[in-house]
Amino acid sequence: MADEELVRVERGADGVAVVRIDRPRANALSTQVVRQLTVAAEALTEDPPGAVVVWGGRLLFAAGADITELTTDDGGVIAAERAMAISDGFRAAYDAVAAIPRLTIAAVAGYALGGGCELALACDLRVCADNARLGQPEILLGIIPGGGGTQRLARLVGPARAKDLILTGRAVGADEALRIGLVDRVVPREDVLAAASALAAEAARGALVAQALAKRAIDDGLEATLDDGLALEAELFGQVFRTADAAAGVRSFLTNGPGKATFEGR
Repeated sequence: MADEELVRVERGADGVAVVRIDRPRANALSTQVVRQLTVAAEALTEDPPGAVVVWGGRLLFAAGADITELTTDDGGVIAAERAMAISDGFRAAYDAVAAIPRLTIAAVAGYALGGGCELALACDLRVCADNARLGQPEILLGIIPGGGGTQRLARLVGPARAKDLILTGRAVGADEALRIGLVDRVVPREDVLAAASALAAEAARGALVAQALAKRAIDDGLEATLDDGLALEAELFGQVFRTADAAAGVRSFLTNGPGKATFEGR
């Protein structure tokens, strides 16, 4: 139904917001899910929590795009213009997730394929269960990734490994995903949400404005030349000294040593 809630945001007392995708049975990423994800991510940018966990449930993260939306009533494929519109929707959603000015963590259990893998790639970190399978299988349908997979995957694991996964369509298990840098931590499947949430809660207690500026420096710097990236870093380094957290952190270091500051997030 048009008003069905398929993406929920739950904010915890620890400062962590959990974005839950809940579209049984396979969390297929329909245009409705993608639209709701965009709205949720934009709201989290407008009123940021301490950190964000993106979660698809204990059985699977997201099995990819809703393939029924890529076909016509007579069994053919949709027109190129419609395909581009769907891709634009995915880009808007995943760009909105990537733009959240806080640490974002994908908690991946089970399958994260196609659009599901691309959603995980839009997050800053990926904590995955030992039963996770990640990949970009679009080539097996005779198409290519349309939600950022060719770009974000290549930037994360390098062009050769990205081509290996995208051009063969093979999925990788948790151990290989960790080895090639596709995920950052592997935990038992029953612990994946707790592990991601604990990491997010730790970040939420930190210097949030500095985190946002550091994230911006990294993300925007990767799209620029080295000189421009260094100039951006210098500019943001100056900005961070206008924050209350910088004053508190430096003062605490001088008084108590490193790692003991209490931050207010401003």
